[in-house]
Amino acid sequence: MTLTLVIGNKNYSSWSMRPWLAMRASDIAFEEVFIPLYTDNPADKQRILSYSRSGKVPSLVDGDITVWDSLSIIEYLAERFPEKKLWPEDRAMRAHARSISAEMHSGFMPLRNECGMNLHRPVGAVALSSDALANIARIEEIWSECRRRFGSRGPFLFGAFSGADAMYAPVVHRFRTYAIEVGAEAKAYMQTMMALPAFREWTEAALAETLVIEKFENV
Repeated sequence: MTLTLVIGNKNYSSWSMRPWLAMRASDIAFEEVFIPLYTDNPADKQRILSYSRSGKVPSLVDGDITVWDSLSIIEYLAERFPEKKLWPEDRAMRAHARSISAEMHSGFMPLRNECGMNLHRPVGAVALSSDALANIARIEEIWSECRRRFGSRGPFLFGAFSGADAMYAPVVHRFRTYAIEVGAEAKAYMQTMMALPAFREWTEAALAETLVIEKFENV
């Protein structure tokens, strides 16, 4: 049975990007259902509710099982398709990958609020709060530590592509869009992610979108 992944606008929906990228980069087949976000059409909201009572995207439908929330979806996929190795096989590495993914999931709110994902936005820096700058420094620390510890295994955070890379993928877009200065290790990791075919596919589709969400255009 084909999996169904319900997502929002690719230009804006960072949470939709995470499981989409995890599945596409891991060659997990799925049907994509797009529902535009923040429209004035009640039918759009009702469509989202028909897939998940949370009223949010993304959600994954696997037969009679529905999973919502990006990190929960990645965890489900890791169990459903163990051969895809969405988490590192080594227990210590896996614990590290899950920890930094959970940190991304629950933290970095100043950066998210001040640098919303918007691929159509012209590249350019904005004035950032000290809290957002601290978020950036912490993310760069995470990336650099992973690359130093596990870089001999491959070009991603834990060598091979993993759920952790999917969780941090929208940050790559944010750093590029808002011209955020990072060190050489972080820049090299960003180049690795931007060269990933699945990442490029999402980016091209996002840039082709014409729907505009005004509330996200004022950043």
